[in-house]
Amino acid sequence: MRILRRTLPVLLLTASLLPFLSAKSRAESGRVLSIGGSITEIVYLLGEEDRLVAVDSTSLYPLAARGLPDVGYLRRLSVEPILALAPELILAESDAGPDAVMAQLEASGITLVRTEHTTDIAGVDRKIRTVATALGRAEDGARLAEEITARATSLSADARARPNPPRVLFLLSVGKGAPLAAGHDTAAAGIIAAAGGVNAISGYDGYKPLSPEAAVLADPEIILVPDRTLEQMGGPDAILQRPEIAPTRAARTGRIVSVDGLLVFGFGPRIAEAVELLSAAFHPAAAGAKPQ
Repeated sequence: MRILRRTLPVLLLTASLLPFLSAKSRAESGRVLSIGGSITEIVYLLGEEDRLVAVDSTSLYPLAARGLPDVGYLRRLSVEPILALAPELILAESDAGPDAVMAQLEASGITLVRTEHTTDIAGVDRKIRTVATALGRAEDGARLAEEITARATSLSADARARPNPPRVLFLLSVGKGAPLAAGHDTAAAGIIAAAGGVNAISGYDGYKPLSPEAAVLADPEIILVPDRTLEQMGGPDAILQRPEIAPTRAARTGRIVSVDGLLVFGFGPRIAEAVELLSAAFHPAAAGAKPQ
């Protein structure tokens, strides 16, 4: 039976987080440009969205962010459109680029703050603190980071304690060739582990084209894809029937999980929701069990 999980990008807030949405900044001035979907989410959660002059094309949540000027994809930025907006502060994820563009922006005199490469829950804590400090909200950011990551850590501990962790293969479509599979030190590997799964690829770092030999060796029980990849590759049946995937246990049982990419792989303030969503998909029996 195919398991196909989709989710709308809904941010669940506890009562103690609600004040952050309406709090006024202690640093009222400043034109801010956000490059990276998770950073934009943090800006909104801190109640600093009025300072945003533009975002990048990965900033899809909350919905209001889509109405702001768009400077392009975070890894293919250009200097001129950004400088034309006259930002005073640029908040950028670690993989924003190209490097030459980022160097030019920094040399222009604009304050540029970049977050570190993040593939675990602790990294989300540091990312929130970095963004909050740059916005003049260090204390609020610290409290927010602690609450968000405490919930995510608790959910992850429960997921990791479940028996028989499934082998999960993450696929990303970037063109007409073979899909890319996630190895070590990737957001996909990090969230798979946090949700109580095992990354099926162990032989390399980063993302590489999936060969039939590597797929057979990995023998995943679950195929994990972003919603966009599911559509690009022709739907679940088309993925499971690919020659690389067809011999695997995932294909034989029809287990494919499709998710909102920004929510699950963004390692932003919705990290607890990401862990909870994937844990339920990886361990459906446990997710459906009634509390004792």
